[in-house]
Amino acid sequence: MKQGDLVYERLREEIVEWELAPGTHLNETRIAARLGVSRTPLREALHRLDRDGLVRISPGRGAFVSEIALGDVAHRFQLRDALESYAVRLCARADERSVFDALEADFLEWRDRFDAGAGAVDDTGYYALTSRLDAEVSQGAANPHLSDSLASVRQHLRRLRRIARRTPGRMALSAGEHARICAAVRAGAEEEAARAASEHVGNSLRHILAALGGSAVGGSAVALD
Repeated sequence: MKQGDLVYERLREEIVEWELAPGTHLNETRIAARLGVSRTPLREALHRLDRDGLVRISPGRGAFVSEIALGDVAHRFQLRDALESYAVRLCARADERSVFDALEADFLEWRDRFDAGAGAVDDTGYYALTSRLDAEVSQGAANPHLSDSLASVRQHLRRLRRIARRTPGRMALSAGEHARICAAVRAGAEEEAARAASEHVGNSLRHILAALGGSAVGGSAVALD
């Protein structure tokens, strides 16, 4: 893998996981020294992240981690709703869907764990499970263009996980919603799968907006449509 690609992936992960918080100034000299690279692959990575919408480059001021504004959150969830609802429809039409049995069982186990453990549960494994589901949905949909679009929107929305983690009750509900999606896909019930996916996305958006409390993260508030 080229050095520019490695730098891009490293910075993207740091942004998504809030190691680099919204609004952070990305000083090229310090980051290049920290990552042990020259400024050429670093600048290449920053421009790619700018195109992704994770970084904003301001002429004369440098690069900054992009802020998370309410209007942008809502628009990305609308896109996620459209893409994921259609993706699970395609999955429900696929010939091989047995993997969703095991995924449903795992999500139900996590739902019970969240219900029983409240805030004491380490949710790292849960997010690994949601990533597995995302991968299976993308594979089952068998549409590379749809998969690429889903990967882009999911990448942005991953930055909001810290907000969701503050409310374990929502985590239990989310696990149950994921289980219903898996059950519908496994049964080949594409209408039910699409409805369950849309309900999950809508509930996630409402939870995130309530958690943000009407303000942006790292920037000024934006009115919702």
